[in-house]
Amino acid sequence: MELGNLTGFSEFLLLGLSEEPELQPLIFGLFLSMYLITVFGNLLMILAVSSDSHLHTPMYFFLSNLSLVDICFTSTTVPKMLWNIQTQSKVITYKGCITQMYFFILFGGLDNFLLTVMAYDRFVAICHPLHYMVIMNPRLCGLLLLVSWIISALHSLLESSMVLRLSFYSDLEIPHFFCELNQMVQLAYSNTFLNNMVMYFGAVLLGGGPFVCILYSYSKIVFSICGIPSAQGKYKAFSACASHLLVVSLFYGTILGVYFSSAVTQSSQSSAAASVMYTVVTPMLNPFIYSLRNKDLKSALKRLLGMAVMKGRLVLGLKKCT
Repeated sequence: MELGNLTGFSEFLLLGLSEEPELQPLIFGLFLSMYLITVFGNLLMILAVSSDSHLHTPMYFFLSNLSLVDICFTSTTVPKMLWNIQTQSKVITYKGCITQMYFFILFGGLDNFLLTVMAYDRFVAICHPLHYMVIMNPRLCGLLLLVSWIISALHSLLESSMVLRLSFYSDLEIPHFFCELNQMVQLAYSNTFLNNMVMYFGAVLLGGGPFVCILYSYSKIVFSICGIPSAQGKYKAFSACASHLLVVSLFYGTILGVYFSSAVTQSSQSSAAASVMYTVVTPMLNPFIYSLRNKDLKSALKRLLGMAVMKGRLVLGLKKCT
């Protein structure tokens, strides 16, 4: 292969999850189904929260933003993968790869920060219930969301800019279904020491830091729940944070699973398959986890779907009359 700095017309090849031709229709159908469920499920969550005034609280404010981020997070990778399978092409341009990487890191970081903010929200709700609405006021909620966006955007910009200084082979094959940062750094032929340092520090500070904050919040929540005298009160307090705790376990568990599987097997293809868990499966499951354990949200979804059915019947009735 010819060496040289990449320019605007250079292309990469995304090898995807499998190169077997007979598996491509199965992979296409599976990922299309999961993507549609993810978009539809998270969109329903956003509409349910926005349409019901009873859900205009800090917890549901952050939940609707998490649903929006999950849609964007999945949309950075899956549509391009589906397009490549449909067109039987593995090509992604250099600019497209950097753009995909930027938004993937951005929305992945936002997922991380929003889960941390929601853990703080549950901490205040359970440990300081009488001061909840005073502490979690609209100004603080907006500020927490804004800070999450700013930090994620700056981190994503830094990581993407660091990749721009690297040199690659002219026809680079990426053993993944999207332009993943670690894969890109490993495949560069120029010096990647600075990239690795920035990547590791970013993982520790912006990945490990929020995770430690979540653990601290839940340690305080557990102590607070243990201090509640009645069993009913303990159950109610635990139910208030059970969904979020499950989502956090799924998000961090799948990421750690990808890290350890790639470290043990040293196989890029198995790492790509494991990445499906946190890039596609987790955003798809989040709406189900929150809606199945939340009576208020289930009621809002039923009202929303009931209104949609009524409007559909009204439109059909008007068409028949005309």
